[in-house]
Amino acid sequence: MKSSTKMVNLPIEYSSKPVTPFGGMSLMKRFIDQVRIREKLETLNLPQPGSNRGYDPKQIVESFWLGIWTGASRYIHCDWLRYDQVLHSIFGWDTMPSQSTYSRFFGKFSQSLNTEIFPELQHWFFDQLNIGSLTVDFDSTVITRYGDQQGSAKGYNPNKRGRNSHHPLMAFVEQTRMVANAWLRPGDTAASSSCKEFMEETFKQVLKDQKIGLVRADSGFYTEELMSYLEEQQLNYIMAVRMYPNVKSEVWAIKDWIRLAKGIELSEMKFSHENGKPRRYILVKKQIDIRPNAAGKMLFEDEPGYRYSCYVTNMDLPLDQI
Repeated sequence: MKSSTKMVNLPIEYSSKPVTPFGGMSLMKRFIDQVRIREKLETLNLPQPGSNRGYDPKQIVESFWLGIWTGASRYIHCDWLRYDQVLHSIFGWDTMPSQSTYSRFFGKFSQSLNTEIFPELQHWFFDQLNIGSLTVDFDSTVITRYGDQQGSAKGYNPNKRGRNSHHPLMAFVEQTRMVANAWLRPGDTAASSSCKEFMEETFKQVLKDQKIGLVRADSGFYTEELMSYLEEQQLNYIMAVRMYPNVKSEVWAIKDWIRLAKGIELSEMKFSHENGKPRRYILVKKQIDIRPNAAGKMLFEDEPGYRYSCYVTNMDLPLDQI
């Protein structure tokens, strides 16, 4: 049996016209024009240049977005685009800022200026969307930092013990997979520190005209203060629970479990956290040999083959739906 390879002659041509590997950014330019974001940026109190020859703040913001859209993860990466004449033409710019321009511009932002500008900008953005009732996810995480980065500090860092870190708070809208709000905190900040203020800013500024159908939060938000706050705001919530010793003892006492799927069992209990009122707690028990990648914690030496997760909620939906 013979095989044959057919040779194809591919023409190679040279052009004196400028070219770019990022021609798709013309669609992003159309998006910017369609939502009229330049007009919105004009209304914000953006830091102004120190001289008449400085870049317009709107262009700095747009060109920084363009750098991120094309893969930049550091200021220096944005310099790649300074020599791309096609992108300059698409966006109507003569030149683009250098990394030092970005650094000086963003260095002018203070906490008070952040609070003045970004919630309003985010509110404007989500106001352009019509997606009905929202599910908002709150997350507190740890980001390891190397070197001497501003605001980083040594604190609880499960991934790199003893390393400096940041401990940010973030809020996401599940329906759009977009960030609604974010605060950057030093790594030595307590998990629940400023969480109520962060939630209030998210609900009352960023998403103030949106209907919130469900709030989900990780265990960093598990405090009596936050559960009471969400209930006062009449918001449905499901929140991950920290496995404190008193929670573990209650879980150990549970004997009635419902099989949801192979290797997954469910149960529930009434429990009061920090002298708060009794609430509904949902337990999930996962068999490790059947579901080796299941999340959760091994709580009991007498049951080494299981991981447990626990959630608190004010909803009365059936157990499997929660």
